[in-house]
Amino acid sequence: MRSMDGRMEDTVPFGAMVLMEASTIALTILAKTALTGGMSPFVFVVYTNALGSLLLVPYSFLFHQHERTDRTFFTLNFIICTLLLGFTGVFLFQNLAFMGLSYSSPIVVCAMGLQTPALSYLLSLALGKAKLEWERTTTRGKVIGTLVSLTGAMVEVIYLGPYTRPSPSSSPNSLLSRHLVFFKNSDNWVLGCFLLACASLSVSAWNFIQVDTVRKYPQVMKVVAAYSLAGTVQCSIFSAIMESDLNAWKLKPNMDLMLIIATGIFGSIIRTSVHVKCAKLKGPYYVPLFKPFGILWATIFGTSFFVNSLHYGSVLGATVAGIGYLMIMWGQVHEEEDKNHMNQKGEIINNTQETVPLLRENDAVDGHV
Repeated sequence: MRSMDGRMEDTVPFGAMVLMEASTIALTILAKTALTGGMSPFVFVVYTNALGSLLLVPYSFLFHQHERTDRTFFTLNFIICTLLLGFTGVFLFQNLAFMGLSYSSPIVVCAMGLQTPALSYLLSLALGKAKLEWERTTTRGKVIGTLVSLTGAMVEVIYLGPYTRPSPSSSPNSLLSRHLVFFKNSDNWVLGCFLLACASLSVSAWNFIQVDTVRKYPQVMKVVAAYSLAGTVQCSIFSAIMESDLNAWKLKPNMDLMLIIATGIFGSIIRTSVHVKCAKLKGPYYVPLFKPFGILWATIFGTSFFVNSLHYGSVLGATVAGIGYLMIMWGQVHEEEDKNHMNQKGEIINNTQETVPLLRENDAVDGHV
């Protein structure tokens, strides 16, 4: 029987990650409400990131206060990496994501966010960082998962279906106009999906840069604080051009202000800290495995609290994308396990050679030392 400590080591990270996904979806729904109510997505991005950066900079030093490193952060290489991370992970991603959200819905954000592993895999193939080794089960799993994930994205774009919870006042339309996006003229659903897909592509590029940066500078929270600050500056310049109306920048003590504060604190401190802690406790692939839980929470919130906000087609597309996502993650996890196994075998051989450097060839053949 497992000890209480062992069960807690599994239960606490699991509960924390499920709660993080629920909170993310809840804030996304509230952000959608604020954007629909007239808040500029550019203003929202700048204020939330500005608050997050102000909190992250001192917090990152507290987070790593007991860690010692000989690595100097303020180098030309670190500055370039920080600017690139801020550009891809904050500036491009968040502006595209919130503009896409304003044209679509929270569950589309989930579905397009699940495209990141597929796009990362395609990007790695294009850059020559991965090879199509068809004889390997992991490669076939990733290829099939990529196709399934992209199919889910196409379903999300093309097929809406009826509302999961329509309002009593909803007027009936023709079958095509109710079910297919291209017959809808009242919104820019396709544009929203496209912007969110571009946001996922931006995250895929960010992942490549982030992996190399964290390998060189392992104090993760300091890296996050640095690129958050860089991204905020980039967003501020861009948003000042895109949103020239000074009235749009004036904050009133209302729900919009509370949403900005909540999003800034949650996104910068709470979620990032939980993700880093869970990754250290359970491994690098533990956190990404909870991404599909967003579909569940978006469906629960959409059917419980909001009418005319969730389509059956959106749920179907997101579910298909989630299946593809898990297939890709399965391939990545098993591929990493195979690499670790091979590395361990190599270490054993190397250690044996170092331990017995004078082993004679005949002795080795005969099996005697």
